[in-house]
Amino acid sequence: MPLSSRRRAPSWIRASLVLAAGALLAACSSAPPTRPAAWSAPETLVAPSSFAGVHGLAVDASGRLLAGSVVGNAIWEVDRQSGATRVFVPAPEGQADDIAVGPRGELAWTNYLMGMLRYRERDGAPLQVLAKDLPGLNSLDFDRQSGKLYASQVFLGDALWEIDRTGQKPPRLIKKDMGGFNGFEVGPDGWLYGPLWFKGQVVKINPADGAMTVIADGFQIPAAANLDGKGHLWVVDTRTGELVRVELATGRKTVAKRFTPSLDNLAIAPDGTIYVSNMANNAVDAFNPATGESRRLTGGAVAVPAGLKAEGGKLWVADIFGFREVDLASGAVSDIFRMQREPELEYPFAVGLSKTQFALASWFTGTVQLVDRATRKTTSILHGLKAPYDAIPMDDGSVIVAELGTGSVTRFSGPKHEQQQILASGIQGPVQMVLGADDAVYVTEAAGRLLRVPATGGAPAVVAQGLQMPEGLAQTPWGSFVVAEAGAQRLVEINPADGSRRTIAAQLPIGLAGSPGLPPPNVPTGVAVGADGSVYVSADRNNAIYRIRPAR
Repeated sequence: MPLSSRRRAPSWIRASLVLAAGALLAACSSAPPTRPAAWSAPETLVAPSSFAGVHGLAVDASGRLLAGSVVGNAIWEVDRQSGATRVFVPAPEGQADDIAVGPRGELAWTNYLMGMLRYRERDGAPLQVLAKDLPGLNSLDFDRQSGKLYASQVFLGDALWEIDRTGQKPPRLIKKDMGGFNGFEVGPDGWLYGPLWFKGQVVKINPADGAMTVIADGFQIPAAANLDGKGHLWVVDTRTGELVRVELATGRKTVAKRFTPSLDNLAIAPDGTIYVSNMANNAVDAFNPATGESRRLTGGAVAVPAGLKAEGGKLWVADIFGFREVDLASGAVSDIFRMQREPELEYPFAVGLSKTQFALASWFTGTVQLVDRATRKTTSILHGLKAPYDAIPMDDGSVIVAELGTGSVTRFSGPKHEQQQILASGIQGPVQMVLGADDAVYVTEAAGRLLRVPATGGAPAVVAQGLQMPEGLAQTPWGSFVVAEAGAQRLVEINPADGSRRTIAAQLPIGLAGSPGLPPPNVPTGVAVGADGSVYVSADRNNAIYRIRPAR
């Protein structure tokens, strides 16, 4: 029978069928995805970049631009034309907060986290340790007339030292409690020119007797200063992102260029080009003071991506030098916090998520920072924790914290989080946590296990063991757990019913080597799972974020 001659159903029946079909489609679309048969190859969501936070800069006797990274534990070379990068002094010896070039082309740098000063006479020469046991050894420079070497402690100390070039004598203390004498340079007059981080000033110091003279003030956070040989001191203000020219004779300041905040250091090449580093974007920019123009040599959207959480089309990233939000549809990265622009940011290594709050954990500062999701304002900071590696903000206002220093998982509650309930102890290196669908806390243990901890407290149960440095952790919509095995550079999916596992992705750029003397892992690999079952992983070996889609 021709379609046009068919009898039509009553309108109320047609309407009911439409509503029923719509309800069925909605039910199907809202049903959680099922376990995929396989996984697609990793795809790049946020592109890689060099370094792992970039700090001190120097142009050596051969004209090479060198850049130091503390978290990355290496000195890099940056091509001054193309921006191409390569590792110049590898980890861990290459860890550098600042780099200095001597009058004969010698090279020295500060191992900030190790409290050491390393030195070599020339390319290929043996490395020497000229000073040690100076925590927070930060900036350094040579006197190009006398060859003397000076170094300062900042943040983990506050002192200025003369370093014996032979390494046979202990450092000579020049001055203490200056206010954070950061990235400095020795002038042709033998005085040391640099900023006082905590006082908003730039000063010069006589190394003979420690006499100090203020050149200019009114900065917010001056991070480094260099002389151009033309009567000017160039200063980077990390909080404002400004590159400022200071007249030595008068102290007059002129903002020459506004970059993004989180600037860390600068270097002036013989041709007058000024190179500026930005730790929050792994960026090095070249600035021409004659024209006022700048160009980016290298950089990235994130710095050192660590812990991750996904929800509602967004990915939140604890980025150590920032706290970032990534749009999962486009991969676009936006700042929530940047280091130094927001003074309360505490070098976040992990991020926890509740309906109303973020929790940013920093083992380095021993803090958990709580941030209101609606206002993006810090509401409180828990201080004095023992290497907190992760934190989960709960809907009742309490916070569950994994402390590597105590091997415990603890709930902090009360108006000021002063009440403590140890949920589990004796954990051999708790790294990352997730609140499971069964309301239990699941924890990766550096010793090689995935543990289940009852939210009310009790002995942990082993879900899986024999893992190789498990770090990042997330639960899939179908109930399994995804774990980053940093020691094997792979992601695995674990069935909590029997502990069985399968590989999601292998040969991933994860598992960055840590600093000697510090707890592993320095940078925990982050893992998150989206509502569609896609897995996200942060890669600490190249600072990228990858997405792995389920293949069905």
